[in-house]
Amino acid sequence: MAEAPTTPPATPAFQKLVAKLREVFQIDQPDLDFGIYRIINARAAEIGDYLQNKLRAKVDASLATGQQAGLADLQRDLAAAEQQARDLGADPATLPKGKDLRARCAALSGGASEHRDAVFSHLLTFFSRYYDRGDFISQRRYKGDTYAIPYSGEEVVLHWANKDQYYTKSGENFSNYTFSLDDGRRVHFRLAAADTAKDDRKDTDLERRFRLITPRTVTRTGDDGEEIQEEQTPIVEVTVPTPAGSDAKPTTELVLWFEYVPLPKKGDTQDVLNTRARDAVFADAAVKARWLDLARRMPTEKNPQRTLLDKHLGDYTEKNKADYFIHKDLGVFLRRELDFYIKNEVMHLDDVQNAQAFADIEKSLRLIQCLRAIALDLVAFLAQLEDFQKKLWLKKKFVVEAHYCVTLDRILKIGDDVSDPEEKRRVVAERDWLVQQIAASTKQITAWIDLGLVKNSACEPVIETLLGRGDTVAERLRANPFLMVDTQWFSTEFKYRLLAQLHDLDAQCDGLLVHSENFQALRLLQERYRGEVKCTYIDPPYNTGDDSFAYKDRYQHASWLAMIGDRLRVFSPFLEKKGVIFASIDEIERNSLERALDAVFGRESRVEELIWAKNTNKNQSPTYSTNHEYVPVYAKDIKAAKADLAMFRESKPGYLEIIELVTRLNDTHPPISEIEEALRSLYKEHKTQVESDEPDEWRGIYNYNRAEYRDPYGKFISEEEAKKKKAKIWVWREVDTSLPQVKEDSQKPEFRDANDPAYRFYKPIHPITGKPCPAPKTGWRWPFLPLGKQKSCFDARSRQSNRVG
Repeated sequence: MAEAPTTPPATPAFQKLVAKLREVFQIDQPDLDFGIYRIINARAAEIGDYLQNKLRAKVDASLATGQQAGLADLQRDLAAAEQQARDLGADPATLPKGKDLRARCAALSGGASEHRDAVFSHLLTFFSRYYDRGDFISQRRYKGDTYAIPYSGEEVVLHWANKDQYYTKSGENFSNYTFSLDDGRRVHFRLAAADTAKDDRKDTDLERRFRLITPRTVTRTGDDGEEIQEEQTPIVEVTVPTPAGSDAKPTTELVLWFEYVPLPKKGDTQDVLNTRARDAVFADAAVKARWLDLARRMPTEKNPQRTLLDKHLGDYTEKNKADYFIHKDLGVFLRRELDFYIKNEVMHLDDVQNAQAFADIEKSLRLIQCLRAIALDLVAFLAQLEDFQKKLWLKKKFVVEAHYCVTLDRILKIGDDVSDPEEKRRVVAERDWLVQQIAASTKQITAWIDLGLVKNSACEPVIETLLGRGDTVAERLRANPFLMVDTQWFSTEFKYRLLAQLHDLDAQCDGLLVHSENFQALRLLQERYRGEVKCTYIDPPYNTGDDSFAYKDRYQHASWLAMIGDRLRVFSPFLEKKGVIFASIDEIERNSLERALDAVFGRESRVEELIWAKNTNKNQSPTYSTNHEYVPVYAKDIKAAKADLAMFRESKPGYLEIIELVTRLNDTHPPISEIEEALRSLYKEHKTQVESDEPDEWRGIYNYNRAEYRDPYGKFISEEEAKKKKAKIWVWREVDTSLPQVKEDSQKPEFRDANDPAYRFYKPIHPITGKPCPAPKTGWRWPFLPLGKQKSCFDARSRQSNRVG
């Protein structure tokens, strides 16, 4: 009876491959019980079985299929050669062809083991190139032509190590960390506080690290707005109740509370803080009594005394240095790179060219067939996991908390538009209740005091002449209608009763402040503000190494490019057609930012780069000091932006005052003489105020001293018909319409020839008097009719109702 074939023992090449794939598939941490690990652990057994058993079997089967087919062909050729030799009366064993075929059959029969290890080795090399602590990213190689860069023939293309990946670490990653002990009990690491740099002040001498908290009393606000004080200790044993009707016994869990705070760079390292946390946990009475499994040894070569708790403390505090990216299409990326790897690293063209026999090429092709088939299986598996994480990342997030800031005048007007007497009484009573709640809120009044808006808890005014007085807080509030009420200081009931009285809330909101990870916030708001934003200013992290931007080791600039590129792409739909974006940056990422803006908006949409001179006297550079930053400006549609003549121009001093005057007079349609007198009075008032100032900021505005009425299409309307036709006031100034003359003899003869189209001494008829208007001494600035490329002419300007003559 034939013995069943036995699986060959695992070779070192196979063991190394499995260890790497367990790391890549993230099943080397089966005790973790949170986030993506919970999903992976649900399939851990299936993945583990594939790696330990099915993977090797598939490699053997793939190699055997090609091997048997090739061996059968060789054996047929050998039999034919031997028969041919016998027919010729020769000894088959002595013929060169027979010897060669027998050698090839022997080599093919014994080559499976060699090919198997080669496949394992290539798989290990390939996946090691692209995986680094949770991310699929091209690793640095010192051999040329290691990777394939997608290129479609563009004149210039920008590429970086993690292109086509989402940067997911734009905010600190403080997810809860949970692991399970062998008996099923769970241990949680929780974050109690995460202090970050305030007001854009960078922690240049500090570095944020994790440490176990010290016992403290914390205050939080409940759903009803009431303050709740809680005692917080670093080590807490909690009992988890069982579901109703269950016979299971309640279980206990251990919670360790950490804080993430700025500490001196030269102070205790994270390893020292981890050791200190471990010692504190092991010294706890509850841990000594019931959680001794945390002290179980988990040795490594570097740390033979490492405990289970040490391992997880290291993993938890290391999280901020790993898992920076999620690939946008891992399957496409790895399949493309696999084909390039095989062509570049496995199927060497020189070996094909120099092969002595086709059998050598056949051996390589069989190895390539097997390698590609197995690698594609693994790639498909990995792509499923990465695509799942991508879906989670792109899933729109819930708004955890929302508050509103409402000025008192809006609250005090509640009920003013209600005509029904009964309804008005109800709404006014609601308004009075809201005002009383505000007047009684110590938190809100304290916030006003901190902001310098009121003097004390009685809401007495800071400046007596500006704020009205009253006997009660409520009366003083009514005299201060522009104080801002912030619903974060009030109960949930107050917030919703207030919002119920504010009709068309979205239209009344003057602004929106979002506290969120920026990519998720932009995705959430995209549809609401699509095409509505006219101007945007962004101040991204400068990536100095000392700022708050977290980057992957060795990928500082690639991490930054991945971060800014995706956020610009998500933001682009917010801009209206003529909208523009301003972005501050310094020399470190200036070029990267400009290329990212080019990729999103197009190089043709670049408006300009502004130079922002910094107010600094520092000059420590041995060459030239850098005392400026850069502000590149891009438009959504450069043509539309240029068409808006006010887009990039600052109003002249005095412009707003004149517009305010004209707006006020528009409703009454006064005579032109009255409008021009009002203009003169405004200028006179200004000149009296600033006659001591030099130079006069209003210079150039005084000339706009004439007025007339125009309809919405710009057509001239007489003052008698202005009110009837709802015309608007246009303010204008006279300009010199004569032809400039540099020298006495500089005029061309045709300018004085009445029969020439260029004649400049014509006498147009005045539209009101009907009499000819004499030409200026040097002639008119324009010909009477269009002439050649000169489109401007007297006739066109006259028909446009511009004042000439």
